[in-house]
Amino acid sequence: MTSTRKLRRMMVVLSVALLLLAAGAVPGLAQPVRIGALFPMTGDLGAFGKPFYDSAMLAISQINAQGGVLGGRTLELVLADSQTNPVQGVAAAQRLVNVDRVPAIIGAASSGVTIPVATSVTIPSRVVQISMASTSPEITTLNDDDFIFRTVASDTMQGLVLGQLAKRLGYSRVAVMHVNNSYGLGLAQNFETSFVAEGGTVTARVPFDQEQVSYRGELDRAAVGNPEALVLISYPESGITILRQSLEGGYFDKFMFTEGMQAPEVVEALGEALEGAWGTGPYSAETEATERFRTAYEAIHGTQPATAFMYETYDAAFVIALAIEKAGEATGPAIRDAIRQVTNPPGEIILPGEWAKAVELIRQGADIQYVGASSPVIFDENGDIAVATIGIWTVEGGEIKVVDHQVVGEFEGF
Repeated sequence: MTSTRKLRRMMVVLSVALLLLAAGAVPGLAQPVRIGALFPMTGDLGAFGKPFYDSAMLAISQINAQGGVLGGRTLELVLADSQTNPVQGVAAAQRLVNVDRVPAIIGAASSGVTIPVATSVTIPSRVVQISMASTSPEITTLNDDDFIFRTVASDTMQGLVLGQLAKRLGYSRVAVMHVNNSYGLGLAQNFETSFVAEGGTVTARVPFDQEQVSYRGELDRAAVGNPEALVLISYPESGITILRQSLEGGYFDKFMFTEGMQAPEVVEALGEALEGAWGTGPYSAETEATERFRTAYEAIHGTQPATAFMYETYDAAFVIALAIEKAGEATGPAIRDAIRQVTNPPGEIILPGEWAKAVELIRQGADIQYVGASSPVIFDENGDIAVATIGIWTVEGGEIKVVDHQVVGEFEGF
């Protein structure tokens, strides 16, 4: 064989090998399965971004350490920053779907980002979207062809508990300030319904835009009517500004919050001024599932921060992976159709971290039910969780401490 023919043959072999590699057809060289993470690494919810990422990556690392998905393929998390902004969030989601070709996305965090991402990107593209933190009731009624899920309780649940808590604290007249988006409006409405049912009065309900320099005008309106406390439905960056200006101007010194302000950065910024403040937020009751998450997380990162939605983020990642394995393929419609098959009863219980066990049962054709770190993760017909625990927390000794909780919702057979 001449040197020219040898060279041509080598080029043909190399070309075929490259084509097989690109197609994932070479044993041991299968392409990774990618899923998206649309997290607020910056912006008003930037304090939550890293804990979200660390929680999702815990699930990803456990899955890969136990053999990966679909016969040994690596599961890869592709991170995009929503910037806590609907325009930037939609652009980031478009990149995840159109460039990175992900069949499923974890996120977004704020309802004001999740809803436009769903309506303009994931639903039209037939990509599954599981939010770990968006609580607006508006998400329940989206015309989503069953592509939108969430591992966090709707504000219809949290608003009920928040209204009852205000009454328990002895308040009869409160003002509400809420971020002017789907999250803030929905939670404010549900809180007012609950508080009024308890015999209370909302003296004012004042919306505000994010990241303003001054909120004194809004505080002026909220203070009308002699309210006893301010219920602040906000995110950390804007919320810290509002609290400082409230204290400096003598508007309010008693506060109630929702989970958007349940971040250590808020307490650190305001110090003793927040001592004795109260709030509500999604909560993971102490179970074997929560302990498994906590132990695994702390083994990598040390002490777990008192940040909301970490458990919900982990569960969203694990549920997507289970659905991919159950479906036998990583496409949006297949993941959608498999999700309730791996989460809703009946089935053998799978706890956080039990990936190898789940894979073996799926291969045997057995039914499984994932019981998550955040909740049982039972999805109803709208993609909402049917059973949730709402935590009641307070600021004590400069720390956020959950002191009580309430289970809301029900599901037949659980």
